Amino acid sequence: MQMIAHADNVLIAAGRRWRCALGRTGVITASSKREGDGASPAGVWPVRRALWRPDRISRPASQLPLQAIAPDDGWCDAPLDPAYNRPVRLPWPTSHEVMTRTDGLYDLVVVLGHNDDPPVPGMGSAIFLHCASEDYRPTEGCVALAFADLLALLNGMTTASTLEISLDAAPRE
Repeated sequence: MQMIAHADNVLIAAGRRWRCALGRTGVITASSKREGDGASPAGVWPVRRALWRPDRISRPASQLPLQAIAPDDGWCDAPLDPAYNRPVRLPWPTSHEVMTRTDGLYDLVVVLGHNDDPPVPGMGSAIFLHCASEDYRPTEGCVALAFADLLALLNGMTTASTLEISLDAAPRE
């Protein structure tokens, strides 16, 4: 499955258009992406695996490798830490994301292969496809879909799937 998230907050996949949220400062080229800039990095990113909160939702159906999010799961976003852009166990001594967010945005997460092979310090971390807020408020650089939409798309994803984040608006129907 190929998915394209366009700069005008439209994701096209599986023959449909889906509303999505992108970074609060828009979409920028991947080479311009910097930690904490709030931008979604343009490019084609491989789908790595999916994470879910077993205390909140049932195990989703997917062909992707699945991993339950544990209470002590985090994701390092400190550029100078050797674990930068990698999962970590909490407590963690440097800056990190807490994967057990209370707002539900990480109840279902698809890990994207942005800046991960190997991570370049400061070029952006924790770029996920995750659940959108009810009002689709902008993300910190991720792509976000309504939970039901993400669940529907997850069922068709494999490790051969990609998510392209495009600088362009979606083509008209």
